[in-house]
Amino acid sequence: MTALATPEVPATRPVSDVSPIVGVLGVISLLGWFAFCRHWPEISSAFDLPGPRERMDGPFAVLTGLVVACLPMVAWSLVVDKVHRRPSTGIDWSLARTRKPDLARCVTKIAGLWTTWAIIAGLYCVSRWYWSGSYEFAMSVLAVSIIPLALLSIPYVVWLDRVLVEPRDHAWHFGALLSGRGEWELEEVKKHGRAWLIKGFFAAFMISILPGGFVSIVNTDLSGILDDPVRLGVALLQLMFVIDVQIGTIGYIVTMRPLDAHIRSGNPFLAGWLAALICYPPFVWGIIGNGLVLNYESNTRDWAYWFAGSEVLLWVWAAWLVFLTAIYAWATFAFGLRFSNLTYRGVITHGPYRFTRHPAYVSKNLFWWCSVMPFLVTTGSPVDAIRNVFCLLCVNAIYYWRARTEEAHLLGEDQKYREYHAWMGAHGLITAPLTRLTRAIIALRPAARPQPAE
Repeated sequence: MTALATPEVPATRPVSDVSPIVGVLGVISLLGWFAFCRHWPEISSAFDLPGPRERMDGPFAVLTGLVVACLPMVAWSLVVDKVHRRPSTGIDWSLARTRKPDLARCVTKIAGLWTTWAIIAGLYCVSRWYWSGSYEFAMSVLAVSIIPLALLSIPYVVWLDRVLVEPRDHAWHFGALLSGRGEWELEEVKKHGRAWLIKGFFAAFMISILPGGFVSIVNTDLSGILDDPVRLGVALLQLMFVIDVQIGTIGYIVTMRPLDAHIRSGNPFLAGWLAALICYPPFVWGIIGNGLVLNYESNTRDWAYWFAGSEVLLWVWAAWLVFLTAIYAWATFAFGLRFSNLTYRGVITHGPYRFTRHPAYVSKNLFWWCSVMPFLVTTGSPVDAIRNVFCLLCVNAIYYWRARTEEAHLLGEDQKYREYHAWMGAHGLITAPLTRLTRAIIALRPAARPQPAE
């Protein structure tokens, strides 16, 4: 894995491919939906509406929240930002006046697409973890969705075939491989496979964790919460995490070319996949956190336990943890419709990405140190503390590994990212000092001695 050399530092930070307002609209709409679901009993009573008068916290309310947050983001992207007109979509709408859809080509694409979905469904079926716990919700949603998606994919593929600059897309190459046609290219098939494996793996995970957080937010008891730093802090932490999950899930679902939100490429590096997948179920269950390999929470208690005797410290620490989690959520909704792991879907340079190239990783790892406090253990054993600290340092190293593999992927894909990478190295509030420190350390290395001539 090698990264391309960065270009000269540009005079200004490159413009983001996503407008900052897109994600903000999604968050505002989502907060409105939370309030609506919480106050449904009062709303239904005020208008004497039929049906149960209870808070809306069921699966339909959870999924409707995705729609409510998604629609204003899509509307702004199309009406204001006009993302469908960008060359990066691979679409030329003027072609619709002169080109008719090629039915044979469309059948090849649909065959490739449906076969891909069948393979993913097969992987779901043979993977035991998808059929227990929270994953059962994801499997039920995907099972209900597959027939409508298959039917809707037909007019969608035919419609896009008329306007794609290169109508032989990744799905076509895979379909051509299946049909035995000789025109397909292996690299295009790999890109198709990587994109859909990423989407299949992470979409199921994101959908599976939607209900738990949503139910907690809708049903949070707010009585007296403003006087309790621990309850208020925990409630706000939950809210930030739910915003992250809801907007992130939309990113995996709305991967469409007309929205310029399609997956342009998946990370081609094996190291990138290993570093990412180790942080998610089922792999994370036995490794990180409460796993047996890198368990940094052995014999620990959280911040509320250690600061229980100090009201001031509780308020300060709760505010600090909420701040870190807010940065984490901001790093997700800054993507608008384009959030996903292991993919290149454009370059984000606004929001928290003005300060560091990896705000989510920085805030998440700091949060673990400050919330778990692995160096404080209930046993009083220095060995337990050392083990916990060592394990969390290993987790930090995994996220550093993820960051480097992601950078290597993006540096190889986009000149704009190379410019952003260089600009951040020189001007980023967090990135620039770290870059200078790294260069200073490298400069301290002894120069290689010339080998004597034989």
